[in-house]
Amino acid sequence: MPLQLLVAGGGIGGLASALALAQAGHGVEVLEQSPVFAEVGAGIQLGPNAVRRLQMLGLADALDAIAARPEALVVRSARNDDELACLPLGKAALHRYGAPYCCVHRADLHGVLLAAAQAHAGIVLNHSARLAQIALSDEAVAVVTDSAHAWEGDALIGADGLWSTVRDSLPEAGDAPRSTGHTAWRGLLAQSELPAAQRSTQVRVWLGDRLHALVYPLRGGELLNVVVLAEAAPTGDARDWDQSTSLGALQRATGRCCATLQGYLAAVPTWRAWTLHDRKPLTGPAQMAHERIALVGDAAHPMLPYLAQGAGMAIEDAVALADSLRDVASAAVAVALQRYAAARWQRNAQVQARALRNADIFHAAGPLRLGRDLAMRLLGARLLDQPWLFNH
Repeated sequence: MPLQLLVAGGGIGGLASALALAQAGHGVEVLEQSPVFAEVGAGIQLGPNAVRRLQMLGLADALDAIAARPEALVVRSARNDDELACLPLGKAALHRYGAPYCCVHRADLHGVLLAAAQAHAGIVLNHSARLAQIALSDEAVAVVTDSAHAWEGDALIGADGLWSTVRDSLPEAGDAPRSTGHTAWRGLLAQSELPAAQRSTQVRVWLGDRLHALVYPLRGGELLNVVVLAEAAPTGDARDWDQSTSLGALQRATGRCCATLQGYLAAVPTWRAWTLHDRKPLTGPAQMAHERIALVGDAAHPMLPYLAQGAGMAIEDAVALADSLRDVASAAVAVALQRYAAARWQRNAQVQARALRNADIFHAAGPLRLGRDLAMRLLGARLLDQPWLFNH
């Protein structure tokens, strides 16, 4: 008999979970606290591991319509623009991993998932539904929103992000999110308005002292996403992912960079910023599931964006969750969710830890920077490729 499942959060992880669960035959109620279903932010990178799962959800054509497939990942020095390493992507990634490496606008991916959820008869989307209470019993889980509306289901899936209310109901919720001391700036450029030398079909990365920057195409190459991540003082509200900022504030944080990178920074018409938070890597399955409650994405394992896998891990979670709950009766839900957590926590913890390690490598200064640059020049693609990640 199909389960009735509640998903808290209507972002990428929540909608991917709702779609995967509904395709497994269950009824799903999505509870989104915002008055509209929308996504903030700019570009995200999707490795072949995430793209394969979106294809499994029947979204291959929709993804192709919104994505750019970069030809290569090129790493350069932020000091002098020297090339340090290059990893072919494009057809090479498709051949190696059976799925492409894609770059998409976050709002475009959210729109694809939202359209698929709206078209599925097994999914009901509810907005302005902020969770206020969670009540757990042996037979069901019930939630009440701050508007006093109540829902009951066989399980509650927390996809409510870094500051998760659902996570707080777990016995091993752990400490609150921590400030990392890193700030991210982002902006968008229309490629048609750039001189030919600045247009790009690559993921370009510049590594500098206590910072790194990325430029990569979106929307089939129509746009360039520009991101700078630096070790800088927090700004604004810690929970605001879309703070207004300026080129001057960015330049004060980054200091002196090569002319090529400065050219991209100066071309961005409007900058937005957010202060990066994360949690310590997961230490066990109890941090991802308890009885009839499970977590996906940032609610379970927020991570620094230095492996470009935040969205990828949420999408992996969604498909794994649906697999664990396939053909499961209500009485066996808690066991199935423990099976899901046992299958996912180590993978997510590894990605969290690698992202933390990359922060040290990408932002290295002094002798460590010299050693990193030499290793990249000598080993090139062998250092940049991630078969453990993309083949999963």
